[in-house]
Parts: sequence; structure tokens; C-alpha cells
Amino acid sequence: MVLLAGCSKAPPTPEPLRSVRTMVVPSGSSQMQHEYAAEVRARLESRLAFRVGGKLTKRMVDVGDTVRSGQPLAQLDPQDLQLGQDNARAALAAATANLDIQEAEFKRYKELREQGFISSLELERREATLKAARAQADQARSQAAVQRNQAQYAVLVSDAAGVVTGVDAEPGAVVAAGAPILRVARDGPRDVVFSVPEERAGSARAWLGRRGAINVRLTGAEGTTVPATVREIAAAADPVTRTFMIKADVGVAAVRLGQTATVVINEPAVAGVVKLPLAAVFEQQGRSVAWVLDPATMTVAPKAVSVAGADGNMVVIAAGIEPGQTVVTAGVHTLSPGQKVRRYVESAGSASEPSRSASGPTAR
Repeated sequence: MVLLAGCSKAPPTPEPLRSVRTMVVPSGSSQMQHEYAAEVRARLESRLAFRVGGKLTKRMVDVGDTVRSGQPLAQLDPQDLQLGQDNARAALAAATANLDIQEAEFKRYKELREQGFISSLELERREATLKAARAQADQARSQAAVQRNQAQYAVLVSDAAGVVTGVDAEPGAVVAAGAPILRVARDGPRDVVFSVPEERAGSARAWLGRRGAINVRLTGAEGTTVPATVREIAAAADPVTRTFMIKADVGVAAVRLGQTATVVINEPAVAGVVKLPLAAVFEQQGRSVAWVLDPATMTVAPKAVSVAGADGNMVVIAAGIEPGQTVVTAGVHTLSPGQKVRRYVESAGSASEPSRSASGPTAR
């Protein structure tokens, strides 16, 4: 009997009765606020390029320079273009001289036909030669005009007033026709550009054309917000970031190109919203979970919840928790399903440090 009693297993230690903080879920209202990083850009930004190819010999402006309409910005080597213009002029002179000869000959042959010395066929042949000479003269005249314009295209001029925001070619480079040389942000309206995630793209459509639907907080002007009007939303997501670009007009606000800003969007207040402290929600097997306390049995059970967002230090719950339920707000990582707990009560001696119970450690 003594030997058998010595070989028997000791009874398992009972699980300690843990103390937890709880709260009864109230029904309140919530107003979601979203903030996005943004940048101030010009409404129109032109990429200026030469209409002809050649070697870039001079650039008259740098990034940040203010330019006016018609101001020269860059220049190509005009030698080849000048030679082409001289060639076109010579061709025009030759065609004009040939036309003069053909007109004189046609006039003489017409007189000979009236006197009966030549046939009508010969006069028609001379008339056709005259028409061909006139066509050649018109062609040479047009070609000369083209070459004259080509020579003028050796100088790149600004077509509007603005600010140089980028340089894409340096002197010495051989550029093709249409290759960007400078980027100029035109004077005029300014936009605040920002991006929103895919799940916000649908609700962003409601902001279009609404003055003051969003507010812009400019860097360097803390405490000052500028109302803006959404004027454009990208039709497709960016292939890399999977976000949708939005452009908002800030009107005549005093902003600088490239200035950073924060776009603040306030959603309408929604009544009957359930909000829990951040410590009450944790992740379990890829899901957001909260512990619900049964006051009758003083046991806890996990409840999957759907998180709609954050409101300060509170988590907005879209589904899973109903108003009036009791939820554990501290000690959530030390509990197991069906575990018995007791409510934590602060001692009179310390309002900040929880007392320890003899039956087990207090969950924090």
C-alpha cells in the first residue's frame, strides 16, 4: 500500500484564476479622418523639344529659372540648317528662271499659231511645258519656306511663361527631333497631387467637384488649412503601388511648386458605432479577435471582429461585437477559450499598479 501510494501521480496544479480589465461596450458615434501625403504641382507642365535634330550648342536657362513667353531657352548648331536653306533658295531661283523662259516661249508660239506657222498640237505641248514649270516653281517656293522655318527651329523658345522644373539634355549632346530638352511648369493654377489605396478609390468619386470636400495642410504653415476641390481621379491603379492618383485644385492659395502637404479628409459622422481600445483587439490565426466575457459563468470566449479603422486610440469595429457585451481590455494574450477569470479591482493604495492576488499573477 505504501509503495503503491508512492508511485501514484500528483494531482495537476489548478490553473490560476486571472484578473482582467473589462468594459461594457457602449454605442457611440465616430467620424473617420484620413490623411495622405501630397505634393504641389503645376496644372500644366510642358516638355519642350526641338522640331529638328542636331547638336545642342547652348542652353540659356537652368532649373528654377523663371521664363517668359517667347524667351530663347536653348540652341542647336545651325550650320546644316543654313546650308539647307541656301540650297532651297537656289532651287527656287532656278525654277523661277525656268518659268520665265517657258512663259516667254509660250507667248511666241501662241503668236506663231495665230499666224498659222505651227499646229495646234505644238502649241498644246508648249502650254503643258509651261504648266510643269509653274508647278516646279511653286514646289521650290514651298520647299524654300520649309527650309526657312527649319532654320528658325534651331532656337528653342518658350511658348508660355513659367518656371523651369527639369533639364533633360546638356550642351554637346546630339538630340533627335522631338526629344525633350526642358520641362517648364506654366504659370497658373496649382494642383495638390496625392494617392489613395484601392479600397478608398470608390468613395473618392464622391469628392469630385465638391469645394471643400478635402482640406490641405501645407508644410511650413502649421495650423492653416486650405480647402481644395478634387478635379481628377485616375481611371486605373498605378501598376507598382496599386494606388489611384488624385489631383485637387487649391485655387489661388499661396503655394510653391514641389511643396509638400497633407490632405485631410473628414468622413461624415456615423451613429451606433462600436469602438474598443487598441489593447482589446489582437491577431489570432490571421484574424482580428477580441475576448468576450460571460458575466454569468465568468468565462471568456474569443470573438472574431471586423476592423473598420482607427479613431484616435480606439479601434472602430464594423462587425463581431454588439453594444452591451462585456469585452476584456487588458490581459488578452494570456487567456484561453473557456477560461475562468475575475474582474480586476484596483487597490486603494495605488491607482496605477494592480495588486497581485494569492491565487495567481495578474494579467496586464
